[in-house]
Amino acid sequence: MKFRYEYIDAQKATMNDDGSPRYSIKQMCAWLQVSTSGFYEWFSRPASATEQRRDRLKTLIVKAFEDNDGRYGYRRVHATLARWGQLCTPELVRVLMRELGLVPCQPRRSRKGTTRQAGKQALIPDLVNRDFTATAPGEKLVGDITYIRTWEGWLYLALVIDCYSRKIVGWAMDDNYRTPLIQAAIEMAATNLDLPKGAIFHSDRGSNYTSEEFAATLTGLGIRQSVGRTGICYYTALSEATNGAVKVELVNREEYPTRKYAMGAGLLR
Repeated sequence: MKFRYEYIDAQKATMNDDGSPRYSIKQMCAWLQVSTSGFYEWFSRPASATEQRRDRLKTLIVKAFEDNDGRYGYRRVHATLARWGQLCTPELVRVLMRELGLVPCQPRRSRKGTTRQAGKQALIPDLVNRDFTATAPGEKLVGDITYIRTWEGWLYLALVIDCYSRKIVGWAMDDNYRTPLIQAAIEMAATNLDLPKGAIFHSDRGSNYTSEEFAATLTGLGIRQSVGRTGICYYTALSEATNGAVKVELVNREEYPTRKYAMGAGLLR
């Protein structure tokens, strides 16, 4: 019965073009087989404590969702509410977001691979071994390449992520993903961070990451090189996850007529 009353309450605000009500309360009560007096009795009741709490949470959920440009799903909205001192279950947040019609941005189905394993395997160790924790900024860095679709072709984005802060600390874009692209990204990271002695850069075994040119760049920056296994995402999990977040939350929300336009869109600023 409650849901019928709520539907009537929602629809009573529907107006015709001339400003007159489209449906009368009496009409809607008859259509839904409820009494008019019952509707008005329900409408005059004060909201229960539960309903008041849900309304307060809805207001905060909308704020958390809009403050983050529609990128947050119910889990991250729940975490935001917890930081604000609002205790509730993730399931309640999911239900309320559904009631509010709040749907976060979704990934596209297509996927273009950028990893090309080197023909000659370089003898580079795995110094990370799937442990993406760090005790200081710059202690461990991970990197990967993703792609941006533009109307004139692909634009490639190389990222460097700091394992300590989980922040993107270096990036570069170009119309190809050859070695100079990743060299520019790691050089930006080295500029943005005060790298400790023995800092590690970890990546997959793509031919550009295992090239002699890139190895020389890392050596010149005082960074030790580490690689995971090709084709197994667990060995580059942090960079894969960050790439996915960048694509879903930033890149895929806009169309880019040209590479120049995409590079000037301020995606990572």
